[in-house]
Amino acid sequence: MNADAVVLDIDGVLVDVADSYRRAIVESVETVYERTIRKEDIQLFKDAGGFNNDWKLTYAAALYVLATGEGYRGSLETFTDAIAAHGGGLEAAETAVREEIGARATQRVRERWDRERLRDVFQQRYLGAELYRALEGGEPEEETRGFIHDEPPILASETVAFLSDYDVGVVTGRPRAEAEIALERVGLEIPADHRFTMDDWAEGKPHPKALVTLAERFSASSVVFVGDTLDDVRTARNASETDPDRTYHGVGVLTGGLTGEAGRETYEAAGAAAVLESVNDLPALLERA
Repeated sequence: MNADAVVLDIDGVLVDVADSYRRAIVESVETVYERTIRKEDIQLFKDAGGFNNDWKLTYAAALYVLATGEGYRGSLETFTDAIAAHGGGLEAAETAVREEIGARATQRVRERWDRERLRDVFQQRYLGAELYRALEGGEPEEETRGFIHDEPPILASETVAFLSDYDVGVVTGRPRAEAEIALERVGLEIPADHRFTMDDWAEGKPHPKALVTLAERFSASSVVFVGDTLDDVRTARNASETDPDRTYHGVGVLTGGLTGEAGRETYEAAGAAAVLESVNDLPALLERA
């Protein structure tokens, strides 16, 4: 495929977050409510859509755990299917719970659903004590190292060199400071006006605003967007509908939650323009054009 610009997600594309963000989700719910979901269950929320922000995914996982204590009998697959049916995201998760257990039980769940506490525990686990003090401005409960240090780079130096011939941007659900840490780790220099992080736009993926805005800033006629979730593919599709004068290619990688042949088929069913084993196969894809 031809492209004037390449836009990259971070998690699962540039760095491996299986033992960082995903571990933080599981352990945060466990810490606050003494029950949790399995790490492999996180992909069900990602596939349902609307959970590019891992804090919101943590809240939704906690909501399910609490709802099961108030009479919710559906499996986690049933719950996430209902979320998808309602359009994805946290509001859809609340609707799915209310429809299943009723208003009174849902109110009891909401009274125990402490999103502020979940976020704080998440940040302490993920950042560790030193970064928590620096970025959150608080005093951590424990002196921990932080899961952020357990994010092996995926992006190879050879791929970084290849990308130097393109306009390159980033669209991520990470907060700005955490995105900066990951970019430094993989040696990718992206100007501030070529990035969209959690702090830069309220809509989040799969809304096309960030991708279309970067295409405009690059004056690009064709853009490749590389991500590790179905919402990344949906973002490219939505951008194509919003901005039909440009071409947007949504490319999925198999280094995040979607893996193997099943992951490839899931991407293809969602309309991915291509599926790669990793971002390091991107040069071959573009060079073939």
